[in-house]
Amino acid sequence: MKNLFFVLIVVFGFTACSSKNNINKQTPSTLEKKVETKTSKETSDDEFNEDFGDDFDGGYAKVEEVFDPLSGYNRIMTTFNDKVFIYALNPTAKGYAYVLPKTVRSGISNFFDNLMFPLRFVNNVLQFKFQNSAEELGRFLINTTFGLAGFMDPAKTEFGWEQHDEDFGQTLGFYGVGEGFHVVLPFLGPSNLRDMVGLVADSYTSPLSNTGSSDLRYKIPDTQTQSLAIRATSVVNGTSLRLGLYESLKKDAFDLYPYFRDLYNQRRNTLIKE
Repeated sequence: MKNLFFVLIVVFGFTACSSKNNINKQTPSTLEKKVETKTSKETSDDEFNEDFGDDFDGGYAKVEEVFDPLSGYNRIMTTFNDKVFIYALNPTAKGYAYVLPKTVRSGISNFFDNLMFPLRFVNNVLQFKFQNSAEELGRFLINTTFGLAGFMDPAKTEFGWEQHDEDFGQTLGFYGVGEGFHVVLPFLGPSNLRDMVGLVADSYTSPLSNTGSSDLRYKIPDTQTQSLAIRATSVVNGTSLRLGLYESLKKDAFDLYPYFRDLYNQRRNTLIKE
């Protein structure tokens, strides 16, 4: 089973490569309008855009101050990540989208989401969200069987069970752990001290990450190289489903770094309070 999952991921991920030779300012009301405008133009199976817009519904009348002792470094890293997106990730995602139809890419996205069930399930339980935990378990069982290993999402279309995204950073926030200082991570983007600790815990729980010989038996990649390849495929596939969203958000930014910093901080605080 483990090798089967890896083969499926590699085949879909590198089909695009061979054929092409292919994870929270201005005014908050402006941001909401921009996100809502963008999501209205996408089809219903681009769930990222829908969820992203939902994260900001309700408005933000107050911008919370962020502890930012690393602002100099963070500005540099924000510029670096922006260039990586513009000159590497976005062109790759466009080529990937050109080769693979959206229905296939949506199926791959569903497949990856289904595999991440352990992370969502554990964190919903830790936050005493037992109804969500039960739905996550039901989603995994139904989508893995009737959904062709997760490429389809009958749990949502037939039963109305939505995916309940939770991670260890949110769980720490749920228990009152402060966010600490803000930091921009290379390639990963905005984060903070609490969420960086959460990322470490996430990597040990995620079936798609290989962190060493002590990993759990349900881990799919056998090596860190395989883990990086899987992660890269997931990122490119996800980006291909939301082309134009990053540029749309950037248009609202007078100063890119504080804009994304405050945006990230507000989004994470909202997710923790939900």
